[in-house]
Amino acid sequence: MTTKAEQRRADLRDKLVVAAEARIRETGVAALRARDLAKDAGCAVGAIYNAFDDMTALVMAVNGRTFQRLGAVVEASITASRGASATDRLILMSEAYLDFASDNSRLWRALFDLELPADGAVPVWYRTALDRLFQHIAGPVAELFPDQPPEEQALTVRALFSSVHGIVLLGLENRISGVPPQDIRRMIALVLSRLMVR
Repeated sequence: MTTKAEQRRADLRDKLVVAAEARIRETGVAALRARDLAKDAGCAVGAIYNAFDDMTALVMAVNGRTFQRLGAVVEASITASRGASATDRLILMSEAYLDFASDNSRLWRALFDLELPADGAVPVWYRTALDRLFQHIAGPVAELFPDQPPEEQALTVRALFSSVHGIVLLGLENRISGVPPQDIRRMIALVLSRLMVR
């Protein structure tokens, strides 16, 4: 049975996650400050550290919500692409990933920009969420390369994710080495259609 103190702590955690998510969406994870969050959540600065071990743990909680939303977007693209070829499904998933990243750029960046302590392990839920994303990619890859050993298929999945992620990242940042934002979709389709030739 949950005590009143535990319920208050859970309520404060929820308020802080919502406040941190709003701040990250507006200004990015690097600008996140405990004093601002305390004001937004209506609590003392010290109360943040009663609810979370540190600011990294709070950002990881925000990232958990972001991963859930990203997963839902990718899963919806899979549902919408039933009957399409394996390569087309990969392209549609990649476009869903691009759309999510574009619409939620600072929250998406926080998934990858958060600096963990040197001795800090990546949380199990984070690895699980990433593995679930990889599993969506693994289905079409297995169809396209049924004779590949499992370890090679797993490496192909990660290579595809890294390729698409890099294109999206550089394209959205509009770096010199990237592709213009208006051409990101074409570049993703071009790369995947060439890489996935059997």
